[in-house]
Amino acid sequence: MAYAVNIKLINAAVNALCSRDDQQMSFASRLKIQNIGMFSASMFYVIAGIVLLIALLVTGFPPHIGIIAIFSLATAYGLFKKRSWTIYFIFIIFFTVTAFAVYTLYSYFLQNALFTTAILVYLALTWIFTAYTASKRNTLED
Repeated sequence: MAYAVNIKLINAAVNALCSRDDQQMSFASRLKIQNIGMFSASMFYVIAGIVLLIALLVTGFPPHIGIIAIFSLATAYGLFKKRSWTIYFIFIIFFTVTAFAVYTLYSYFLQNALFTTAILVYLALTWIFTAYTASKRNTLED
């Protein structure tokens, strides 16, 4: 009798494992991504934060780059977790990055075409994701 019960338990476990392999979850459902736009904004802020931290090491530790990097990473976390305070961080980043980009473009305009292009792309993406997040701010939880 005990032998038959053990075989049934083993078969149940094998069947459960086999059915789990058949039902492949997508990457989006594993991360619980409901809105691809908010996820894209979150990834933009993660990438911007990491690039700015690398730039912080390369350029001799100017504090404004470190502050923008920390705010970018905190904003990415807030967007990913759908926190309501994220909208305030996004506007802080918006004004800080705009001022930083205008000053940088004024100082180094056309001295390095690749650097100028990178700053313009970063500025444009910051404006785009700020506008998108501001329009979808109702999806952020309290």
